[in-house]
Amino acid sequence: MSEEILINVTPMETRVAVVENGVLQEIYIERTRAKGIVGNIYQGKVVRVLPGMQAAFVDIGLEKAAFIHASDIAALRPDASGELPEIRTAVREGQTLTVQVIKDPIGTKGARLTTHLSVSSRYLVYMPSTDHIGISHRIEDEEERQRLKQLVVNAASEDEQNERGGYIIRTAAEGCGDDEIAADTRFLKRLWQAVDRRRKRDPAPSVIYEDLPLFMRTMRDLVRPGLEKIRIDSRESHQRVVDFAKDYVPEILPILEYYPGERPIFDLYSVEEEIQRALDTKVELKSGGYLIIDQTEAMTTIDVNTGAFVGHRNLEETIFKTNLEAATALARQLRVRNLGGIIIIDFIDMNDPEHRRQVLRALEKAMDRDYAKTSITGVSELGLVEMTRKRTRESLEHVLCEPCKYCSGRGSLKSPETVCYEIFREILREARAYESDRLMVLASQEVVDRLLDEESANVADLEEFIGKAIQFQVEAIYTQEQFDVVLL
Repeated sequence: MSEEILINVTPMETRVAVVENGVLQEIYIERTRAKGIVGNIYQGKVVRVLPGMQAAFVDIGLEKAAFIHASDIAALRPDASGELPEIRTAVREGQTLTVQVIKDPIGTKGARLTTHLSVSSRYLVYMPSTDHIGISHRIEDEEERQRLKQLVVNAASEDEQNERGGYIIRTAAEGCGDDEIAADTRFLKRLWQAVDRRRKRDPAPSVIYEDLPLFMRTMRDLVRPGLEKIRIDSRESHQRVVDFAKDYVPEILPILEYYPGERPIFDLYSVEEEIQRALDTKVELKSGGYLIIDQTEAMTTIDVNTGAFVGHRNLEETIFKTNLEAATALARQLRVRNLGGIIIIDFIDMNDPEHRRQVLRALEKAMDRDYAKTSITGVSELGLVEMTRKRTRESLEHVLCEPCKYCSGRGSLKSPETVCYEIFREILREARAYESDRLMVLASQEVVDRLLDEESANVADLEEFIGKAIQFQVEAIYTQEQFDVVLL
């Protein structure tokens, strides 16, 4: 499997595409005016405590107050029965609290916070408030896991100031030596000392630590074994990445490449086209079947359909092959679209239990390549699979789109006929409540056309019933659902 990373940098935004075997798998977008804040550390002020929810709202200087649950407050430890103490024993309104963002603001929800602070490097995550040493579950070899843990223990024991702290060993650390681990521990200790100084000095609300920009985080978070090329279309950003790599990830220098081509970098492997397709609700499958992906605030639903695929032997074979292809395709769509939260998949009903088992296994195997944490249930009798995918940032649709100004995000409009009948009811209300000789209806072109054509007989009957003339005027700026009834 060949893998490349394409980085498109402009003054307005940075976009990073992860491409496997020439097909887009993941897309990351960071806009200058709306940068992601996951990983940032803030000096915040508690503005409201909600004992019933075991939660609090914290002002960190953003438009919306951020949210923290009792389980994310380091000072609250579960008792022997697993219950958390009352949140008011640890936080109170007006209190200053140092917090870190673990989820960006999404939709109407503010950022999600924790007081379990951490700072990251290429190979390690440093956690100053614990003594635990953890390791990525993606490093499977037990001997390698023990070797890396011992390297971290050795590096931490050489700390001259004997500072307390724990570490998480990242996937990228697999195969690295003691020099790299030691260098990372020193860097993280220096970084944390700088953060700690600002924490003691800066007032609330204020930011005391910001994570790296996207194109630099890519070198830290997305570079994995087997990566063949990293192409960057900005000479300045390429040089910054080279300087960063020399200090922290020298092994990637041979695969770093400045892309000066006249053809836009995202036109390689049709990345731009893939992004546009990822905004559609319908996803065509090679077999002729298709997926319908519907993202709502509560959950995402995915419906699998056979479409034009009729198979060669029987209906059961057709359904099985469509579901198998859909399992792989939808796993990729979840990554590309960055869909998270609750996801319900409506596979086509399968009678054969072995077919259901194989489709579920195909889905699990496809999701193994996803770096977001996922959990999948079995296939129900209705063919439904319920799964969750960890959500830490906005989906691609929420980054690139906004609710339709005509339907307010519902996905449908009232028909001109429905709006006409609403107008008739409003005319009756106005005529009964106020004295006037004439009424003027302001509405969209589609609605006025229907009033003067299909509804003309009803308009005439209404004029006779209320004893008043009714005039119509087209308002070009009105949506199909908007109208006004004006007394003349």
